Amino acid sequence: MKKIILFLALGAGLISNAQTRKDSLRLLQQTAGLYDLDFTEAETDSLLANVLAAKSILQRMHQELLSNDLPFPFAFHPAPPGFSIPAKQQKIAWDIPANVALPKNKSDLAFYSIPQLASLLKNKKISSVELTRFYLDRLKKWGDTLECVVTLTEDLALQQARTADEELRKGLYRGLLHGIPYGLKDLFAVKGYKTTWGAMPYKDQMVEEDAFVYTQLKNAGAVLCAKLTLGELAMGDRWFGGLTRNPWNLKQGSSGSSAGSASSVVAGLLPFAIGTETLGSIVSPSTRCGATGLRPTFGTISRSGAMVLCWSLDKAGPISRSAEDDAIVYSYLKGTDGKDAGAVDHAFNYNPKRDIKKLRIAYAENYFSRLPKDAPEWNVLETFKKMGNTPQAVSFPDSTVYPANLVGIILNAEAGAAFDELTRSGRDSILVQQSRFSWPNTFRSARFIPAVEYINANRYRSRLCQQVQQFLKDYDVVIVPTFAGAQLRITNLTGNPVVCLPMGYDKNGLPQSITFVGNLYDEASILEAAKAYQSKTEHNKKHPSLFTNQSY
Repeated sequence: MKKIILFLALGAGLISNAQTRKDSLRLLQQTAGLYDLDFTEAETDSLLANVLAAKSILQRMHQELLSNDLPFPFAFHPAPPGFSIPAKQQKIAWDIPANVALPKNKSDLAFYSIPQLASLLKNKKISSVELTRFYLDRLKKWGDTLECVVTLTEDLALQQARTADEELRKGLYRGLLHGIPYGLKDLFAVKGYKTTWGAMPYKDQMVEEDAFVYTQLKNAGAVLCAKLTLGELAMGDRWFGGLTRNPWNLKQGSSGSSAGSASSVVAGLLPFAIGTETLGSIVSPSTRCGATGLRPTFGTISRSGAMVLCWSLDKAGPISRSAEDDAIVYSYLKGTDGKDAGAVDHAFNYNPKRDIKKLRIAYAENYFSRLPKDAPEWNVLETFKKMGNTPQAVSFPDSTVYPANLVGIILNAEAGAAFDELTRSGRDSILVQQSRFSWPNTFRSARFIPAVEYINANRYRSRLCQQVQQFLKDYDVVIVPTFAGAQLRITNLTGNPVVCLPMGYDKNGLPQSITFVGNLYDEASILEAAKAYQSKTEHNKKHPSLFTNQSY
């Protein structure tokens, strides 16, 4: 680090001519060595002037500090050359149960599925206003306990609920989300409300734009009840207002960064919520809290109006209590408004009655072989066998295709650029987290990632995408232990969809998860497999006792 500081001093013109050009060249040579480069004295002498000239260009650039929403003009698309994105959308035959009744114990309503709630609303057994007030009451009662709410959008929610009821009275039915409350991770903008990104420097920020995700749900008739917590700037579960809690153990954080989304849904404060993932931010809190989280194919949901962390890795997706609820929400979320260069339209042909025997299901034997014989992951395979589908043993491509931590280079370089203004302004010092691995230090460290290496990391990524798609093409679903090997990093880089769902509980009663990996633009198959699994198990139907059986 001392060498780096001296090199910066050289670039800043702080090393005088009296220190001799020879000393400066030696320092530059030593610094190049930190980047795995070996320049001769003559080569170093030639490049010194270019280094100093580049500094003057950077100084002119830094006269304007760029805001987070200024686009990066190069878009990542995960599909290899020749890959055909499915475009023919078929009608989905959603199953809305006809004879759903209000529960005798009203608190049980908190854990009704989206189809159950849709049935109640469509058949006028409850109004959207009544349902919305019910969830608002739960948010008010438990929001502080879980530290999962940034902003309660009560006025907006009641206005949207009244509109939903009026439309239902007139016979206008927008679909399964019509009149159903939900929550939004607080990195999506909604006009008239703060968008805090979970971070102290932005806690009073007003973004006068409606995010694409919010607009899609509004058009579906859904009712926004709360903007939910995220770890500051989409890292972890600690935000400027506290630590979002795990509903199963309030002494434990909910993990993140979609901390409030997973926590609130599992506690029955909302039927579903929207999260985002760059590197585990849907999967990790879904695991910790026992939610069912869908991380869709990269680019299938426009991110316009959302905070940028990493242009080529950020993804939005639903978090709920079942795979079918995720499928319903995703069917309304997917698409693009033309404002996100990485977003595309694609067909989502989910079949809730798909014959599970016809799915080509495999499991990552190279990961499973490391597990104890009594590990719950083996029970997942047994459940599929009992349904008539014996998963095929395969070797998930891991160290052979991913020998180095490419995602660290790509994510950190883009995040450092996205928050350049925060670093240069010095406001990074008021972020809550200030450890070596927290954003302030990561953003600073990103300055020392050479542009050449960032580009080459993405070239390696291009090859990785081709290798992984070649592996997956023979299967509809590959079952993997959620955090095994480099799977999470690899599939985030390649943009493949995953669904993460509970598969049991440990000796302390805390949820454990399993992950289903799918092909690009085939969220349908992994959700169909997850729905079939959940129809034969009870793991996603268990709820934390503190939030059940409450009187109203």
